[in-house]
Parts: sequence; C-alpha cells; structure tokens
Amino acid sequence: MPTDTTYTSLRANLSSVLDHVIDDQEIVIVRRASHSTGQPRDVALIPATELASLTETAHLLRSPRNARRLLAALRRAERQSPKPASLAKLRKDLKLAPQP
Repeated sequence: MPTDTTYTSLRANLSSVLDHVIDDQEIVIVRRASHSTGQPRDVALIPATELASLTETAHLLRSPRNARRLLAALRRAERQSPKPASLAKLRKDLKLAPQP
C-alpha cells in the first residue's frame, strides 16, 4: 500500500523519503495542491527497478499474441508441480561444468 506525503514535507525530508522508497521498495504518493483547473496534481515516487519491471511487463503484454502465449505458459507452470532436483543434477542437465 503506498504511503502519502505532502509536497512541503517531501521538500523538507527528500533524502529520507527517497531512502524509504528504495530501501522498502515502497511507492510514495506526493499530494499536491489542485491547480487552477481543480484537477489534483499528485505524483508517485517509485523505485527505478520497479518502473523498469512495469515497463518491460507492459512491453511484453502489448502484443495480444505474445500476451496469450505468456499467460498460457504461466497457467502451464502453475498446473505442474516440479520435483526438486539437486544442484549437481541441474548442472548436468544444463551441460554446465561440475562445481569444484
């Protein structure tokens, strides 16, 4: 759940608010006074890694064909119960060199 702050509070505590966004991977909504149009002018601060993830997800789901393919793969993965495997077996299956 995002936390809220005001523009004035953000200015006074910018460093700690940015640390909170990054350290806790938390969204912070900066509430700003309405403009002369009466529309709210709120802004969201999110970690850059979260923005990159959202952007990539939107890109992958933009094509209806790709979205169907990805969602079908997700449903298949959720239906299967993979059996645990040892690291040695996984390395062998992937044709990786054995660990020293």
